Amino acid sequence: MSSRDNPFVRFAAFWWGIGVILLFFVILLVTRAIVGGGDAEDPLEETARKNRLKTLAGIEAAQQAYFEAKVVEEGKTVQLDPEGVFEHVGSQLLAAQPTKVDDPAQVVPGSAAAEALATAGGEADTEGVDALTPEAGTEPDPAMMEKGKQQYMVCMACHGMNGEGGPVGPPLANSDWVAGPVSNLIRIQMRGLEGPITVSGKEYTFPAPMAPMGAAQSDEDVASVLTYIRNSFGNSAPPVLPEQVKMLRSEIGKPPLTQDDLIPVAPGS
Repeated sequence: MSSRDNPFVRFAAFWWGIGVILLFFVILLVTRAIVGGGDAEDPLEETARKNRLKTLAGIEAAQQAYFEAKVVEEGKTVQLDPEGVFEHVGSQLLAAQPTKVDDPAQVVPGSAAAEALATAGGEADTEGVDALTPEAGTEPDPAMMEKGKQQYMVCMACHGMNGEGGPVGPPLANSDWVAGPVSNLIRIQMRGLEGPITVSGKEYTFPAPMAPMGAAQSDEDVASVLTYIRNSFGNSAPPVLPEQVKMLRSEIGKPPLTQDDLIPVAPGS
């Protein structure tokens, strides 16, 4: 008969296993009592607990001070409870009246206000703007170029890191439009552009119009990024002046431009 089938061997093995498990737990308890100090409090944990309580007390005090707001009503200072604070703020919001915004930067392109601006007359003085362009060969200010390089980080998402263009934006490298009249570029920056457009003899279309970026930029920002584009990626053209950008701020809010709205340029110019 195999020893595995011997009942005495199996009985002994069972109790031997039980004994090993009990011995393991005894050793574990003894080790914890020696190393962990039994039920004694951990000084580090106690310090951390006190710090947490102190922080909580500070937060609660700040909240209480916030809710215990004071307002002036009829020449008297009135202390408000938490419910009174919300009631006071709510009444102020309900009493607020909308104000008319005449800033074109706040007009949503394609809206009724934008259409009204587009038909309100007052054509942009593109000739006056282009007449201010420095003479050919004028070197751009290095500081303006550096600023424009930083601004271009937004443009590269559509036009490519090196102005090579992409699925949603035409190329800027060696572009006849980039080296052309300054007023074209400023107006595009202010109003956006719908395709198709032919660049250096090749037609490009876009899945969506270019967004008008100039509304969120200062005159210096627009001049810098356009100066950078006009002197990078194989382009060489006079810099753009902030004064020129300022003259075309009224373009903001009007519908996106198309190629037919731009001053024509000769391919390769």
